[in-house]
Amino acid sequence: MSQVGSSTQAGSAIPPFFFIVTLDGPAGVGKSTLARKLAVALGIPYLDTGAMFRRLAFELRGNSDISAQKLREVFAGLHFTLSSGNGESRLLCNGVAVGNEIRTEKVGLWAARIAGNPVAREVLQEAQRAVGARSSLVVEGRDVGTEVFPDACCKFFLDASPEVRALRRLKELEMRGESHDLAELADSIRERDTMDRERAIAPLRLAADAVFIDTSELDIEGVFAVLMAHVRRKVPA
Repeated sequence: MSQVGSSTQAGSAIPPFFFIVTLDGPAGVGKSTLARKLAVALGIPYLDTGAMFRRLAFELRGNSDISAQKLREVFAGLHFTLSSGNGESRLLCNGVAVGNEIRTEKVGLWAARIAGNPVAREVLQEAQRAVGARSSLVVEGRDVGTEVFPDACCKFFLDASPEVRALRRLKELEMRGESHDLAELADSIRERDTMDRERAIAPLRLAADAVFIDTSELDIEGVFAVLMAHVRRKVPA
């Protein structure tokens, strides 16, 4: 098993022998599943930037009204790394795999609030860029193609209606044994969409050079086929 670490000392430039593939889009659009599949197909690590925001939000217990100094102090105690092995990548925080404790709807809303904090974005983007300076990556999030890795060689923006995304989320939660109301999930997704798209700092938006894919009428394999067709044309052989 190999590890790729993060350091806030690295710059944003991508070394010429590495390449970055980015997937941006709102909650519940299938980015994580597709990013993992792409990473396996390309034989490179996968980075879930949203999980980093969720882990920080989890540490803060949703407290977004926090001083810049205190936030930096909290973040200084979080060391993110990627572990790669057996064709899979896992995000670690302080050597422990980030798990389902961050995957609740509550933590998702906390993360959306934290994402509007400029210091939170600054420290996490530095950590994300540091990982990209050490390895080729498939990266997914809200602003990875517009803000974190604007020079990525291949960018995608995935979207689907809130109703479709809520139904997908419901099925995912039911597979974990959790019971939720579909209408409440749809409302939660719309709330997160509003926060993501309307925040003043690095809002969720389509990069000018990104490929837009509406996943509403496509299954995972269908979207993956579209992604791979574009990646094969853009990613260095």
